[in-house]
Amino acid sequence: MALDGEAVTTAVLGGVGVIVVASWLLGAVARRLGQPTVVGHIVAGIVLGPTLLGRLPGDPTEHLFPADARPFLAVLSQVAIVIFMFVAGYEIDLRSLRAGGRGAAMVAVPALAVPMGLTAGVVALFHDAFADLRGEHAGDRSFLLFMMVATSITALPVLAAIVRERGLAGTPAGTVATTAAGFMDVAAWVVLAAALAGTGHATRWPWPVILLLAAGFVAVMFLVVRPLLGRWLARPAALLAEQLPIAFGLALGSAWVTASLGLHPVFGGFLAGLAMPRPNGMPEPEVLRPMEQSANLLLPLFFVTAGLSFDLGALDRRALPPLGLILVIAVAGKLLPAYGAARLAGLGRHPSALVAALVNTRGLTELIALNVGLAAGLVDAELFTALMLMALLTTLMTGPLLAVLARPERSAPAPTAAPADVEGTPRRSR
Repeated sequence: MALDGEAVTTAVLGGVGVIVVASWLLGAVARRLGQPTVVGHIVAGIVLGPTLLGRLPGDPTEHLFPADARPFLAVLSQVAIVIFMFVAGYEIDLRSLRAGGRGAAMVAVPALAVPMGLTAGVVALFHDAFADLRGEHAGDRSFLLFMMVATSITALPVLAAIVRERGLAGTPAGTVATTAAGFMDVAAWVVLAAALAGTGHATRWPWPVILLLAAGFVAVMFLVVRPLLGRWLARPAALLAEQLPIAFGLALGSAWVTASLGLHPVFGGFLAGLAMPRPNGMPEPEVLRPMEQSANLLLPLFFVTAGLSFDLGALDRRALPPLGLILVIAVAGKLLPAYGAARLAGLGRHPSALVAALVNTRGLTELIALNVGLAAGLVDAELFTALMLMALLTTLMTGPLLAVLARPERSAPAPTAAPADVEGTPRRSR
């Protein structure tokens, strides 16, 4: 039976309260176990969804999150993701990507290209197995591009948080890993945009036109909006020069444009963060801190809305071989190329192993990409669940791998090659 407006409001308020408290508790447990807070939030989404709570008598999940309330929770979660992606883009040091990233680029290219190439080969080789797991809007090209992103993406925000928490900030390994993740994030979002544009889902133009319009919007953001905002904010007593409302409006406005193009709001949020001026060359605390706090407060809504589509019990035997292949490609395709490239870039064995372990982290960035694919009809619920499981496992691996590798990395001899010229890491993250 459909709920009336007052009942929907009540359900949304109650659901938000349950989500925030459960995510806070499980996030604290994750930190106590040496895992990033985001792992606890992911587990909270799974616990509150059909995988666990939904299997109890009476289906408590349906009572906590009735169908009529879920669209409103989804909208709030999308606002959270747009803000989060703005912060992720705002924290990327564009100067380090342009100037000092030779060593990081040497790591980023194979760590992105190898798993993408392996995925393309496996999807082609086992075409029939993967064909049964596609979404309703997934053509060959779109599905292939999406799967390539799903196995190769690295979670820059989670990686940066781990680097900071483990005392690796400023070390050659920490610097190379975070800068390489910045390169890979930008490239992965571009590929995902191409995959989404090819679905024909909720779009008014053919995908080449969409990509052309998106490229024009990127050019406008960097060549027009960014310089104008920079000059406006640099005025000594500019009217309406408070940066926080400008940043918030820029993020949501950019997300509206990319959504109108038939892509996804996350692209607009990320692009707005990249284009937001940094008067002193670094993210402004008056912008970064409140935007980050807002995202952290609302992000648990995203994990639960994602968890409502994650049902581990629904996986059958036909999904197990693709899941095994995906997991092997995602792990081996990151660890081995990243380690070898770091060694070629001049890092020692131990720092190179640290770099490889760090860039294997998927975390929240992967979950956002997976939800974009599910919403666009690129994958079905079963493959989405398998990919979610891969993201969780690869994120959980990072802590134990770093613990095995733990030793005073700062005491290691300074590298003699390119990584020494890589400067800057994202300042803060989740």
